[in-house]
Amino acid sequence: MSIYDHPDNPIPEGAVAGFIAADDGRKLRVARWVPAQSHKRGTVCLFQGRAEYIEKYYETIRDLLVRGFAVATLDWRGQGGSQRFIRKTRRGHVVDFDEYGLDLAAFMTQVVLPDCPPPYYGLGHSTGGLILLHQAHEMRTRFRRYVLSSPFLGLGKYGISEPAARVLASFLANTGFSRSYIIGGSGRAVDSDPFEGNRLTGDLARYTRNQSVSKSVPQVTVGAPTIGWLRAAFRAIDQVKHPDFAERLRIPTLIMASTSDRIVSPFEIERFSVTSKQVHLVMMSGAEHELLQERAVYREQFWAGFDSFVPGS
Repeated sequence: MSIYDHPDNPIPEGAVAGFIAADDGRKLRVARWVPAQSHKRGTVCLFQGRAEYIEKYYETIRDLLVRGFAVATLDWRGQGGSQRFIRKTRRGHVVDFDEYGLDLAAFMTQVVLPDCPPPYYGLGHSTGGLILLHQAHEMRTRFRRYVLSSPFLGLGKYGISEPAARVLASFLANTGFSRSYIIGGSGRAVDSDPFEGNRLTGDLARYTRNQSVSKSVPQVTVGAPTIGWLRAAFRAIDQVKHPDFAERLRIPTLIMASTSDRIVSPFEIERFSVTSKQVHLVMMSGAEHELLQERAVYREQFWAGFDSFVPGS
């Protein structure tokens, strides 16, 4: 089995896991599940955020299976169990977000379309949400609906303004530092900090569980992004925010986010959401960035939104 078990985080029953290759040869780790019910309600394709991995979403996968959905997921290139871009494998790096488009296309053609029951719904968190939006034109005939959790549409509170971060990332990438960590970044896993003061979740039990999983399988974790990754992310955000994009978006999309998010910008999420008739927005108050890893009161709000938006749930 290419995915890992843990006493506090067992693999959901019925997993089929393995590897596929994108068109450029990058090796990607994938997994899928089929619900026990005879009546299938379609497939939710689950797309993680930056520096995440399949094992982190076992609880979410169970939540979807109970609802009668099949589930398919993957690790994006450069993280989890998928092939890393550069020799120093702790660095989260891509040159362009179109590379993630190669991952998405390979995943759909090699895993979802041949082996998963339709219709297909995309569930993306953070960077996963940005990737889904960035590839929405290419995916318009694949997905019936999108549900996005805290999509990365703008930089959160990091002590530097986004305009300044953009200028700095562009300058450093163009002067030979594209593969270097962002300023202040390192190879430490993103969930290695103490719970107190973390920006990910207000749920101690889930944070501790994820830390335990990361420590038991450190090979699936990565550290901070590179300067080149950040520049590529800003370019993808700009493409998604272009005025023509809203007119081309044909996939009905539900965005759920928190006004308290410090990793991505709630303001930019709200601003994007008013640009398209296809986008519906639900803003929570008090949650941190990872809504699916949050306390029950926020997870219940998330699933209530999901159930009201996704047909058949």
